[in-house]
Amino acid sequence: MAWLGLFILSLFALPDPADADTLIIQGSTTFARHLLDNKTAEIEAASGQKLTVIPNKSVPGLIALQEGRADIAMISAPLENELRSSNAMDQLASTKFRVHEIARVRIAIVVNSANKVRAATADQVTKILNGEIKNWSELGGDDLPIRVVLVGEGGGLTLMVERELLGSRPPKAQNVLFVKTPVQLVKIVGQEPGYLGFAQLDLAKQQQMPELKVEHPIEQILSLVTLGEPTKQMQAVIDAARRVSASPNN
Repeated sequence: MAWLGLFILSLFALPDPADADTLIIQGSTTFARHLLDNKTAEIEAASGQKLTVIPNKSVPGLIALQEGRADIAMISAPLENELRSSNAMDQLASTKFRVHEIARVRIAIVVNSANKVRAATADQVTKILNGEIKNWSELGGDDLPIRVVLVGEGGGLTLMVERELLGSRPPKAQNVLFVKTPVQLVKIVGQEPGYLGFAQLDLAKQQQMPELKVEHPIEQILSLVTLGEPTKQMQAVIDAARRVSASPNN
């Protein structure tokens, strides 16, 4: 019977098939801030996988995925928009990207607290972005020039604004101010009465920023991307991220 005991011990010594190496997720800072900054442990527990999260930008995440330096990429706009905006098209020639939508978050049009205007039509916001409406008095506000603030460097939020309001074209307004992060954007808008910007709704609420409401909300799409079909371990992470995102506490 000694052989039976050794056989049983050998079973315990074998690695659990669900025990994968740490999965590296790289890409969108917006995705990371919205879902992973405070939820990584919850997603790890739900998926049974260990994660290393590297927030940089969507395009670097896609490049890392294609080059094998990441297992999963994070993006914060539709893949076609991310690719179109990229200066690295030659590096992103793969047709094997598979997109897995995880969540949608509303984009708030934020204004300064001294601004009286609290509503506009989507067409009016488009005209602001294109420089056709230049003063808040044209919207019933004070005689004050309008200046648009956007997150630059191909950020997913700006790509969604361009897609929804400008037909995926850049704004034509003069003196558009491009900043590096949404946090920087809301701080600047909070200091300048004539400024208007776009930020995730949760960030706008956190900073107590007034919102210019339009008839149709603008949503930012947050997705995970795999190279080809996901492995069992990757799929477990994707499913867990969707469940965590859908949780009422998120």
